[in-house]
Amino acid sequence: MENNSSPKSGTGFLKTCFNGVNALSGLYLLVLPTTWLRSLNKLAYVGICGVLASVILIASVFGIGAFDGVGFHEKGVVLKLSGIPTAMSLYAFCFSGHAVFPMIYTGMRNRKTFPTVLLICFMICTLGYGLMGVIGYLMYGESLRSQVTLNLPSKNIGSSVAIYTTLINPFTKFALLITPVAEAIEDSLHVGKNRTFSVFIRTALVVSTTMVALVVPFFAYVVALTGSFLSSTVTMLLPCVCYLKITSSRTSTKLGLELVVCSGIIMIGLGIIVIGTYSSLQQIVHSF
Repeated sequence: MENNSSPKSGTGFLKTCFNGVNALSGLYLLVLPTTWLRSLNKLAYVGICGVLASVILIASVFGIGAFDGVGFHEKGVVLKLSGIPTAMSLYAFCFSGHAVFPMIYTGMRNRKTFPTVLLICFMICTLGYGLMGVIGYLMYGESLRSQVTLNLPSKNIGSSVAIYTTLINPFTKFALLITPVAEAIEDSLHVGKNRTFSVFIRTALVVSTTMVALVVPFFAYVVALTGSFLSSTVTMLLPCVCYLKITSSRTSTKLGLELVVCSGIIMIGLGIIVIGTYSSLQQIVHSF
């Protein structure tokens, strides 16, 4: 029987918000020790650093545009249809922290506040992504690169702050995102209670993902491919399909409205997967 009681030692509302924002918003030796932490209470403090780093990053980029002579005068096409597949794929990738949410939910002290936590997390992340996208485009227009830090002027204090805070973000985010994967592997091998094996598995995950990140080129296109093919499936298709499956026995008017909404989301998700995956693969091939 499912146990819906919340653990007394679970994370509080504020700490859960920081974990959620950190999951939505991603240095080998510095990252490694954080992946050995199994307590969400402790990971929440790491998450606070990630949220602060994101705020500093946005403020640094804005400061360069406002006070270092770059300005916000660039103009471009309001709607570029050819860029919509990549944009939607990147958008899906940015909100692909769903794998962490069950772990965050089960670790909460008061699980009734979880919907509020999700709302706060998505609002904060949407605001942050939107601000960075608008600021970057107004500063550099069509010449904006896959990472705005690549456009920033060299030998500039603001640029250095932005770059260093960009390095801090993976340090604060990786442990939270890798924990569900590590726990799934530990459970499948029945070594979850063995501290030595747990540390070994988490270390192997960090090393392998670091190697992949070093050798994979075309960062923006690979992220778009991941967002379109995998993230869209996790964030748009599976939640709607599972929800409809769970509520299939209901025949109320509310279910009829939910069926229409979920079906619409599924259709949009399928479109992003097909068009976005094709577009991303095409851009990767053309980059060679």
